[in-house]
Amino acid sequence: MSVALSVLGGCATPPRLAEPSASGLAESNAITIAVIDRGRHTDIALPAEALPGPLASLRQAFPGVRHLVFGFGDRAYFMAHETPFPASLAALFPGLGVILVTALRVSPAEAFGAENVVALRLTPPQLQAMSRFIQHSLVEQPDGSLQRLETGPYPGSVFYASEQTYDAFHNCNRWTAAALRSGGLAVDPDGVIFAAQVLRQARRIAAQPTGMPG
Repeated sequence: MSVALSVLGGCATPPRLAEPSASGLAESNAITIAVIDRGRHTDIALPAEALPGPLASLRQAFPGVRHLVFGFGDRAYFMAHETPFPASLAALFPGLGVILVTALRVSPAEAFGAENVVALRLTPPQLQAMSRFIQHSLVEQPDGSLQRLETGPYPGSVFYASEQTYDAFHNCNRWTAAALRSGGLAVDPDGVIFAAQVLRQARRIAAQPTGMPG
C-alpha cells in the first residue's frame, strides 16, 4: 500500500517549475520532444508549432506557446486543492483521468532544468502518431474542441478531461511510456509504475548515435 501511495503522490501533485536557466535542448533537423523528470512523475513536451489535428487548437488557447507539456493523472486527486487521505486511497482504484497541459514560452530545459529533461528526436510521422495517442487520451466535444475543466495550478496550465481511467497501475508514468511507444520508440510500458523506469528507457534511446530508433 505504501508503494502505491508513493506512486500516486508523484502523479497527483503538480511540482513547481524550475527557474529558467541558460541551457536548452540541442537544435536538430529532426523534431525534438522531451521526457521530463518531475520527481516521481513524468511528462512529455512537444513543440507546439508541429502539432497536428485537434492538438493544434491548443496554440490558440495559449498564444505565444513554444512547447506544450502533457501529464496524466487521477482527476479528483490531481485537481484537488487539498488531498485528504481518503481521496488518496480512492485514487488507487480506477477513476476518471485528467491531463494537465502546460504551455511554455521557453524550452523544457529552461523551464525544468536541463538535468531533468531527456531530449528525443522523432520523424514527422512518429510525431503524428504520438500526437494521435495524446489526442485520443483527451475528451473531444461535439464541436471538435477539447473538454477544458479548469485552470491549472500555475500560470499557463489547464486541466483537460481524459478518455482514459487512472489507477495505481495505469498511472502517469505508464501513460508516458505508452505515449512514447505510440511514436515508434523502443519503450515498453508493460510493468511501468515508477518514473525511473520511463527515464531509463528514454535515456537509452537518447544515447544512441542518432537519438532515434533504428
